[in-house]
Amino acid sequence: MSNAGLRAYREVLRLVRRLPAETRPYYAKYARENFVNYRDLSADDDLAALLGRAYTHSSWVLSKYSIDAESEKAAVRLKDLGAGQ
Repeated sequence: MSNAGLRAYREVLRLVRRLPAETRPYYAKYARENFVNYRDLSADDDLAALLGRAYTHSSWVLSKYSIDAESEKAAVRLKDLGAGQ
């Protein structure tokens, strides 16, 4: 996995910590499985698309639990990673 992928994974795990305690194990496992499934991705365009999806999905999960993604620093960094690819 590229450095951008590892940084994105780290930011997603930071966002998972903002979720209610009873939901954290599920979303942490879900994130790990998805990042492991795509760890061999080589094309930069595909990586950028996946990082964008990671941000979109993370924002959706945060809003589901009434957490404002725009105010979360980890979400902003995740968004920047996707845009920077």
